[in-house]
Parts: sequence; structure tokens; C-alpha cells
Amino acid sequence: MHHLLHSNPNTPLQFNVTPERAGWTTLSFRIQHCRAGETIAFATGAEEIALMRCRATLLQVDGNEYPVHRENVWVGPPSVLYAPPNKSITVIATTDFEFAVGSAPADGIYPVRLFEPHEMKQEIRGGGAATRQVNHILAPPCPPNASSSSEVYVPGGSWSGWPPHCHDGYLGSPYLEETYYYRIDPPTGFYIHRNYRLDTDFDELLPVHSGDLVLVTQGFHPVAAAPGSNVYFLNYLAGELRNEARATPPLDDPAHAWIKGQLGRKPHEVAD
Repeated sequence: MHHLLHSNPNTPLQFNVTPERAGWTTLSFRIQHCRAGETIAFATGAEEIALMRCRATLLQVDGNEYPVHRENVWVGPPSVLYAPPNKSITVIATTDFEFAVGSAPADGIYPVRLFEPHEMKQEIRGGGAATRQVNHILAPPCPPNASSSSEVYVPGGSWSGWPPHCHDGYLGSPYLEETYYYRIDPPTGFYIHRNYRLDTDFDELLPVHSGDLVLVTQGFHPVAAAPGSNVYFLNYLAGELRNEARATPPLDDPAHAWIKGQLGRKPHEVAD
């Protein structure tokens, strides 16, 4: 499976990433379009799921209703419906809309829950040309059991994921699989996503356009927005970390980790 996937406007199921297709072990992720009046039903099976990025719609879990609304990804954090294994999900579209579903095998220790926007931590991270906004939409201390998710907003001409970090087991880093789903304003803009390792010759530079999906199967993965291209991405992670351990930090590239102490400082404050 290629690591840069392009959306297909002619099919309702935009992306359907599974462990078998991605060549990894844990994470599944898909983007689904619905038309007004349409109903989609599915079961969680042995996995927990997080359903997010809805506009106006009604979600049902085992017959219990959870109304959610979000105009678009540029307007505030989303509502996120979490469901543990062995649940039946029904999506009832009241308008045309798009939603994302991330899932991973889980122990089923947390109940169904709708996370509201006001519950989600928001922060401005980094500084200077690496300034970005992060919405922690499914992150500790909120459940779930086996996965995490956040939304990141990157102004045109800025970087994210800087310093570069990895979570593929390299030098003892936690093993996590990850997807990046991108939206860009204006839609004609673009973004550069790099995946690379230090211990092999693996190195790929991916030109990303609005609606594309990138798989992070290994390595460090910084990203950069072209000037004038304001970027949103939704990331979803799952792997070996469970519960509170999901807050374990990734490993920074040793060649660039020093920048954390300099971001946001004025030029005359930066040591030689």
C-alpha cells in the first residue's frame, strides 16, 4: 500500500486503511461520505472506535442516540463518539457530511461516551516558524483504552512535528502506527510530509494536497506548509501503549531536539 493516498470524489468510502492493507498490526482508519437521509450501520467487533468530524447528524449506539454537529474542520473542536468493542453503531445523516472512524483492538474497559468540544484541551505549541495549534480530541486523560487522536492547525509557511519525532521502536521509542488526514485552505495549496529513518536508507518526501491521507509506518515525520497554505490535519494513533501510558512521549531526532529550547525565543535571545 502506498503511504500517500489520494481521495476519490466518486466513491462514498474515501479511504479504508486496515492492518492488512497498511502492512502493520493494529490501526484501522477510514473516511466516509454520507448524503442527507442516508443510514450507515456497522459493528465495532473486537475493536474500540472513535467516530469524529461529523457535521449535523445523529449517531446511535445500541439504540441510544447521540446528536452531534460541526460545520467544518475550521470551526472549533469536534464532537467525538467513543464506543468500546461489541457495540452496534448507526449513523443517520440529516445533511450531506463526512466522518472519520479510527479503531484498534481494545479490552473494552470504558463505556460509550460522547466527548464534547469543551472537554478537549487546546494549546499553541512550538514557536516562530514551528507554531501550530493542537486540539487534543482523544488524548489522556480521556479514554480510550488503546488509541489517541488530535487535530493540528498549521499556518501557511510554518512547520509541524518539529523537532521531528518517531514512535516506531527506534532506540526504545514506543511503537505506534499513525495516519494523517489533511485539509488545506485554499484547496489549491499543498503541504510537504517527510518520513525518514536514521538507521536505514528509508526516506520519502510526499507532496500532500487537500483531502489526502498519509500513513506513518516508520521513522521521523516532520511536515511543512507552503506559504499561503493553511493546513489542518487529523492524526490517529494506535499501537503498544494502553490507558495512561498513551501519554508516553515519542523520540525526537537527536540532531534537531535542541530546537525545543529555542522555539518562541527572539533572535537576540538565542544562544550561539
